[in-house]
Amino acid sequence: MIKKGDKVKILSGKDKKKDGEVIEIDRQNNRAKVKGINIVKKHVKATKEKKGGIISKENFINISNLSIFDKKKVKTKEVKK
Repeated sequence: MIKKGDKVKILSGKDKKKDGEVIEIDRQNNRAKVKGINIVKKHVKATKEKKGGIISKENFINISNLSIFDKKKVKTKEVKK
């Protein structure tokens, strides 16, 4: 089970074979946000408090496209070979 803070590897999509940390999970829709993965541009309208413009942010990715990635396990497998 994937939880917030886990290191994951992307299995499919435009960011395939990249890895990152889970920052948010939406259990109802089986989706997760991964830091630095699936970056999208969002147009924001200016308000009195905030300046408008185009911002980049992470978007949700389906949990089925993620796999838990542990660097310690990868290193031990390489040593055994």
